[in-house]
Amino acid sequence: MMKNFTKPIVLAGAIAGMALLPACSSDADTADEGSTATQDEGTRTLAASLGDLPDMASLNGAISAAQLGSIFDGPGSYTLLAPNDPAFDRLGDSGKALLEEEQRPLLVGLLREHILPGHLTPENIGEALDTQGGDVTMTTLGGTAVTFSRDGEAITVSNGNGSSARFTGTATAATNGVIIPLDTVMVPTETPTA
Repeated sequence: MMKNFTKPIVLAGAIAGMALLPACSSDADTADEGSTATQDEGTRTLAASLGDLPDMASLNGAISAAQLGSIFDGPGSYTLLAPNDPAFDRLGDSGKALLEEEQRPLLVGLLREHILPGHLTPENIGEALDTQGGDVTMTTLGGTAVTFSRDGEAITVSNGNGSSARFTGTATAATNGVIIPLDTVMVPTETPTA
């Protein structure tokens, strides 16, 4: 009798799973500039998800050089504002110099300015912008205020130094946070010299 009861449950589960297939798409063109969509990585951490994302090799290398990888494998939840490879390429030689051992403190500082505490999707940020009726400000792990705004349908983020980036592509939700691709590396405010 148990076998007869199990088969309908398995069949019902298979039918329910098939009903979701039309919602899946492998069309790369759906991840356009300014996208506010988020794909769910299910059981993968930020570190594992970041390692498999296209156009994130430079950021992955920077996180490794800064020895921050364990943070993104841990239980804490973070939102990573993730500059893509073209964004790092635009830094030129100064960006490459950041990967040198003696520049590690600067690199760590730069990366901390791209990390927010908590699990925030572009959809969450968009809803906050709509609810607020304008800009929304948050503080990075580096202590800098970043401001989210709308530019038409796109969402942008800027810091007090005048650096501004646009959400680009599809965000990725992991078990311990969210990766939101950006088109620019936001340079932190320089410390004034005395």
